[in-house]
Amino acid sequence: MEAIPLSLPLLMDGATGTELQKRGMPAGACRERWALEHPEVLLELQRAYVAAGAEVLVAPTMGCNRGTLESFGLAGQMEDYNRRLVTLTRQAAGGKALVAGDLGPAGKAIPPYGETPFEELVDLYAQQAAALLSAGVDLFLVESVTAMAEARAAVLGIRQAGGGEKPILVTCYCDDEGRTPTGTDVLACAIVMQGMGVTAFGLNCVDPAVAEEQLTRLHLYTDMPLIAQPCAGEPAEGPDGRLLYPDDVENFVKRVPSWAAAGVRIFGGCCGTHPGHIAAIRRAMDAIDVSAFPPVVKDPDVIPCASEKEARFITPDVDVGETIECGPDLMEDILEAEEVRPVGALRIAILEEDDVAIFAEEQYAIKDALCLWSDVPELMEAALRAYQGRAFYDGTADLEPAVLERLSREYGLIVL
Repeated sequence: MEAIPLSLPLLMDGATGTELQKRGMPAGACRERWALEHPEVLLELQRAYVAAGAEVLVAPTMGCNRGTLESFGLAGQMEDYNRRLVTLTRQAAGGKALVAGDLGPAGKAIPPYGETPFEELVDLYAQQAAALLSAGVDLFLVESVTAMAEARAAVLGIRQAGGGEKPILVTCYCDDEGRTPTGTDVLACAIVMQGMGVTAFGLNCVDPAVAEEQLTRLHLYTDMPLIAQPCAGEPAEGPDGRLLYPDDVENFVKRVPSWAAAGVRIFGGCCGTHPGHIAAIRRAMDAIDVSAFPPVVKDPDVIPCASEKEARFITPDVDVGETIECGPDLMEDILEAEEVRPVGALRIAILEEDDVAIFAEEQYAIKDALCLWSDVPELMEAALRAYQGRAFYDGTADLEPAVLERLSREYGLIVL
């Protein structure tokens, strides 16, 4: 896990989109293009965040991937837009704040939810990450994650582009129950991201009360610094069709001590927040001694795993049942193992190249903890790359320790 280049706690900026709308950006406009057409507006906003005490400015590149730009007919501007927006943000920072490259949803979904192959999604994020690296960002923010595949593809894409040495922050959007719009428990996403070695994980664009409840839950099972970037309350539609956010600065910052107690060490704001919110968070942070919070005591024999949508917990002596081989009936075998004869975990064997494709196609049906088995390093890696969860290995195959260490570092493989 790469260290944050500033001591924690750390303060990021607040909303960009809703603040640009206040300053004239039409609803539905391409935010990136509008900001470049009105650079003085962006600079004024970002400089206000720095003056409020923000230590990180997020370049407005959230929609600057080819997938999102394509919807505006601007896919060919991807590299140029990322470079220019980072340059403007660096100018606004004036040497007083770091600049984060922002990677957001690409509007693509992998099978069976969409038609974009996972590796194509990785490449899409790698292209944007390469442009952001070339522009000179200090760190990456993968935000508004709605699906596990988005988070995993973005992290793999950043590393594919050569950005693995820089801090990577990941934040999800979720509902009151802690589920993303695609049904993934944010705890499952946190477990996967921790396994992949991201620097910090958290929530953005959620109600402040939801942030407190869900981050408190995440804190019990994770060791990463957590991130709180809530919106300014649950929005309501105003008379002009724009969303209005109810939380004023005073109500918003009342929760900062609770967030800190829940393990939050990186603070900021999302939609509806403005420089006044960030200045108030700064004052609240300065009054908190985070070292006074006792660490959460975790049972070393309770090991967190995750499927694509569910958090699962195993013990070192977990029963994996009978080994399931990849064949035409793999989905039926998974459902039978989980529903008819559940034992706590599944063990699926990857014996040849064709098995990887079969596993990748059917792995979304897995809900329980997964033990992946293969005695061929290349097949094991291919299966781990395709799996949208965090798997474990029970030590019964003949894989070298150096191979297992690398697979654990890159894909979060748990070695029992």
